[in-house]
Amino acid sequence: MVIVVAATCYIVWYAYHSVVDALGLSAPPADATPAPASTDLRVAYSPEKEALFRALADSFNAQNLTAQDGTPLRVAGFPIEPSAMIDAALAGEMDAVSPDSSLWLTQLDDAWASYTGSENALLVGQSVRYAVSPVVIIMWRDVAQNMGWPARAISWVDLMSRAQSDPDFAWSHASTSTASGLLATLAEFYAGAGKTRDLTIADVQSQATLDYVAAIERTVRFYGQGEWDVAQQVDAQMRQNGTRYLDAFVGQEQLAVYLNRLGHDVVAVYPSEGALWVDHPLALLETGNLSDVQRLAFQHFATYVTSPEAQQRVLEAGYRPADLDINLQQSGSPFAGTDAVDPTQPTTGLQIPGGAVVAVVQDVWWYTKRPTDVYLVVDTSGSMDGAKLTNVRDALYAFLDGIQGSRDRVGLIEFYDDPHLVTPLAQVTPEYRERLRRAFGGLRAGGETALLDGVRMAYERLQEEGDRDHINAIIAMTDGIENSSVTSLRDLTAMLSREGRVPVVVFAVAYGDDADFPTLQAIVDATNGRVWEGSPETIRNLYRVMSTYF
Repeated sequence: MVIVVAATCYIVWYAYHSVVDALGLSAPPADATPAPASTDLRVAYSPEKEALFRALADSFNAQNLTAQDGTPLRVAGFPIEPSAMIDAALAGEMDAVSPDSSLWLTQLDDAWASYTGSENALLVGQSVRYAVSPVVIIMWRDVAQNMGWPARAISWVDLMSRAQSDPDFAWSHASTSTASGLLATLAEFYAGAGKTRDLTIADVQSQATLDYVAAIERTVRFYGQGEWDVAQQVDAQMRQNGTRYLDAFVGQEQLAVYLNRLGHDVVAVYPSEGALWVDHPLALLETGNLSDVQRLAFQHFATYVTSPEAQQRVLEAGYRPADLDINLQQSGSPFAGTDAVDPTQPTTGLQIPGGAVVAVVQDVWWYTKRPTDVYLVVDTSGSMDGAKLTNVRDALYAFLDGIQGSRDRVGLIEFYDDPHLVTPLAQVTPEYRERLRRAFGGLRAGGETALLDGVRMAYERLQEEGDRDHINAIIAMTDGIENSSVTSLRDLTAMLSREGRVPVVVFAVAYGDDADFPTLQAIVDATNGRVWEGSPETIRNLYRVMSTYF
């Protein structure tokens, strides 16, 4: 099964300066990495290991190795979400990849076989593993202590029970289109089946297992595009507002080290039922366009990343080295002198099942995950006329295409001089999906900008529905300044902050240079949501990203 999600990568550069400094590097520029020379080995790597990979590539390049003819052997790295590596690889834009998990290598080979029309065609060539990290539940220390940590191990059921007993408790794991989200979901299925290895399709499809997983998933506050994005939001929310974005989230253990280095007191909780691992492979892509120099560069770089020097850098960055002889508790190690991470955990390692089982888990997850009620609140004021509205329609189509199955409910509100309900909440059946597409196509621009009234209408309608079993969300988008609402910003944020019948999280997009970003930020802060700054070029991908939250 080929997973296709957004190719958008949002990196908050300041957030990891301390990690970069700890590795002896200067922070990279915020603009795009320049295109490498044709002889460079172009490597796509998962963005959560930005600092580590740059450190390894810089150190390798500093050796000034050359081929026999004197051509430099160099590595050029590009941070790309693992799912987007598939498209980059098929387009011949990369020569090697370093995703967070070997799961993506299987996806690459499947995509290549489909692309070439040959079931026997393989894209992934030589590969090495140079860093590992267990998938854990990252919690604020006081939250973990209130749940009994560290005196006793915490289970998935404990997490579920805490969320059920405290309506303000918020935890998240990414969708199964990410490695951490998929591995966490597999861990839930293992726990439901009462196994630690040899998970079968029959286990996954067992009603008892499905009921167990569904009970846990019903307590998720929302999903998301990936653990790295969540970690950035955890940091940004605390820095900007002094408030917690989430009480807990699923991610690899290294992110607990990362957040602690930024001054946040979080701990890695290792589920008592066991954990799976991300293994950070480096793999050559056999596209047929590799030069001898690029092959040689890969061989030398693969040797370098597994060398004692590089493995020490891996440890310093908070990952566990692939070299098992390295002492995790040596002086200066992030695993020494702290209880935020525990090198003796997890005591139970879960086995990654076969591809057929993984595919079934991805499929049935859509029927066990927590469903969503979401209102799209769309600016159709006069300033949206022309290309902007065309781009918005395309974005809405992309959002709709990202919603799998028919369990989620979507409604549409447009606002100009005042808000108007275009379609009320309804399950996204094939018939309603087509109705929404027609509604998107029928949007027309004109009038002023009643953003606040539009968000208020959506919020009030969600409160009227009062469905606490669903994720309740609003996605608001505007390109201009609020100038037509009856509702004041103060009244709206007070309303959003109050405890209603159901908690609602607001996400927003500031579309274009004229958008009122401070107003949108104030709205989303009232619900611990988030705002994206979008351009006409990125708006479609932003809405694809948002669909992963639900």
